[in-house]
Amino acid sequence: MLMSNNQKPARLHYLAGTFRILSSGDHVVCAVTGQPIALEDLRYWSVERQEAYVSAEASLKASRAAAGRG
Repeated sequence: MLMSNNQKPARLHYLAGTFRILSSGDHVVCAVTGQPIALEDLRYWSVERQEAYVSAEASLKASRAAAGRG
């Protein structure tokens, strides 16, 4: 993952199939792992929880935790 030199986190509003940038930046942080995710690499998020995930596995882990199945 290539990050720019300014490494400023963006604020996003997650929608079904897309997202809207609320404040500019070059990445978001995975809600499960804490890893930065470049906006151009962002593929997984939860509209309901308004969270980004670095991978499908991280998304599944968050979904299970939210359902109480840890």
